[in-house]
Amino acid sequence: MNPGGLARDEELLGRTKAERAGDRVVRPFQLFARRQASGGLVLLGCAVLALAWANSPWAGAYGQMLSLPLGISLGEQVLRLDLRHWINDGLMAIFFFGVGLEIKREFLVGELAERRKAMLPIVAAVGGMVVPALIYAGFNLNGAGARGWGIPMATDIAFALGALAVLGSRIPEALKVFLVALAIVDDLGALLVIAIFYTESIDWRGVALIGALLLALWVANRFGARRGSIYLLLGLGLWAAFLVSGLHATLAGVLTALFVPASVKIVPGALPQVIRRGADEIEAQALDNEPDAMDPDRVAVIGAIGGSLDAATAPLQRFEHVVQPWVTYGILPIFGLFNAGVVIDATVLRTLPTAVPMGIMVGLVLGKSVGIGLASWLAVKTGLAALPEGSTWRHLIGTAFLAGIGFTMALFISGLAFAGTHFEREAQLAILIGSMLAAAVGIAILLTTKATRAPGAGG
Repeated sequence: MNPGGLARDEELLGRTKAERAGDRVVRPFQLFARRQASGGLVLLGCAVLALAWANSPWAGAYGQMLSLPLGISLGEQVLRLDLRHWINDGLMAIFFFGVGLEIKREFLVGELAERRKAMLPIVAAVGGMVVPALIYAGFNLNGAGARGWGIPMATDIAFALGALAVLGSRIPEALKVFLVALAIVDDLGALLVIAIFYTESIDWRGVALIGALLLALWVANRFGARRGSIYLLLGLGLWAAFLVSGLHATLAGVLTALFVPASVKIVPGALPQVIRRGADEIEAQALDNEPDAMDPDRVAVIGAIGGSLDAATAPLQRFEHVVQPWVTYGILPIFGLFNAGVVIDATVLRTLPTAVPMGIMVGLVLGKSVGIGLASWLAVKTGLAALPEGSTWRHLIGTAFLAGIGFTMALFISGLAFAGTHFEREAQLAILIGSMLAAAVGIAILLTTKATRAPGAGG
């Protein structure tokens, strides 16, 4: 017998259903937030390295690497892209797969699963997308840079959470959850914008292939396929179909994620009994003879326990656990390294007061904060939503400024909008400056704010 184990079981059984349900939401968020915050520091380091490299005597090597051609051949079929396109169209599809998993999880069991809790981040995100886009359009109405209106719409969740992490325990946990939920809705909006407005031309044969592969993903989901290899192969096929279609290939990542099952085959409550029964069998085998790691019966019991653990875990959760570290510490830093290398010279500095850079900077710094703040105020005052627990309006405004850190998605959209034009370099510099200003203002506001709810705030 194990008295410590029994005490632990009694402790777990004694916890209320509400507490266990709360853990199901809070624990994944806490792990997600910690990774994103630390990943934001890695991303920042790569962005600084990219800037230093692009403005160093070795800048030529940086440019050559970006245009380095790489190809894959399958029989007579050859897919050849330069390094930057492999990163932005290939690796970023994995990033968007992770985004898709986060979106699905949030709507199923996260902050967006409950209507009243979901309303504030949803309404705030819509306001934070519409107002920056309108500001940018105002600066660039009928101008040559009008196509970039989607750039200041997006929030970089890694950098924003990294900024909150700097502030430590002075920030209410509910405010961090609000920011994550807002950024996820923001990402969903950005994906729709990319799909609808940043597609040059459509090859309908590719679209037909996309439809066939989506049907295959639906069938796999419908019949309970749980193997990662099935979704990997179908996802790769979908990515190739998107390349053929002319639609942006990264959308394949999101669509694949939405078909990943979120169900379990064993009720989690029954899992301890299954594990205890297996442990008893192993213990009985050890009493009968000398334990042998290669004993077939022992291996069979351990395999059964492993299968039960797998069946009690949703593929959605398992895939997210595997993908997220690679995205946070690998793909996003690589993206930053090969997309933030802006050559800063007198020519690009002179363009800062012009329409495209001004639209981006004002959109990120003021558009985001005004849009999120105004939309949130309307939602709370009409009783549609309540402020995050333990937060004040000053907290929310500070967080709204942090949402103006655009970086990853903003750089991504700028590449779609202005690839190969002089506007791309102007947009990149404006994104860096606007994101830094938004971060500085947001941190300054939150540093001078006490974690107490404003009287009468909320619904």
